[in-house]
Amino acid sequence: MAGELGGPAPHELVATSVFWMHHGTRLAGGDTTYLNQYVLVRVGDSFGGCAFEAGEVDPAICRDASGSPLDVLLREAPRPLRMAALDAYLSRLRPHRLAAREGEAEPVVLPSGTPELRAAARDAAIAGLLDIEQGAKVALIGVVNPLVAAIRDRGGEPLPCDLNLRSTQWGDPVTDDMHEVLSRAQAVVATGMTLGNGSFDTILERCRARDIPLIVYAQSGSAVARAFLGSGVTALSAEPFPFSQFSAEETVLYRYRGVGGA
Repeated sequence: MAGELGGPAPHELVATSVFWMHHGTRLAGGDTTYLNQYVLVRVGDSFGGCAFEAGEVDPAICRDASGSPLDVLLREAPRPLRMAALDAYLSRLRPHRLAAREGEAEPVVLPSGTPELRAAARDAAIAGLLDIEQGAKVALIGVVNPLVAAIRDRGGEPLPCDLNLRSTQWGDPVTDDMHEVLSRAQAVVATGMTLGNGSFDTILERCRARDIPLIVYAQSGSAVARAFLGSGVTALSAEPFPFSQFSAEETVLYRYRGVGGA
């Protein structure tokens, strides 16, 4: 990666700031409290982010990693921080906003308003990348209730899979066995967190082998997932930092479609 993508090589850049963030969310009308942890890296005018499981990364990482050469983080940091550093690097080389100006990505403005309004708009935009027949089984790896509803609104039958939830808001069972849903699905929607926990490679391989669409919705590693468009990833909803849940104002996500669409 020593500069072959154009622009500065990682050893020429510094991670100015590393952030550790933990937050909880319970949307109105639901009984699920989502607990999320993120590590974020700032490199110049770009940010990279990756979610991680509780206890996987300690807040002291902010002190230890801020100011580090980017290539050191890419080689030696814990996996979520490596992914955030790579995301920041790829975002610096080609920001999503530039991809949108050049027609590679479609910007989607999420409206200002309540968490419920913004989550519904975000997840409708993600589900809009699905091109499926009525009743198609859609594996959802990384469950958020508004996205379950959005897949149903598109005519799909969600197959929810998550390591931390056991049922959806409507009582649908949630499995923690992604192999089971990948074997039955006619399309897959997976969160960018799969990049951070190491399951992305398996999902990508299974979708390639079965020749089924893979749509990634990424706050984690949105620029990393973009690198797989047309090579197993069919479409991408890329949401760079600051993520929608951290603002009540308008924010933008970027929709990409690989060759042949979704």
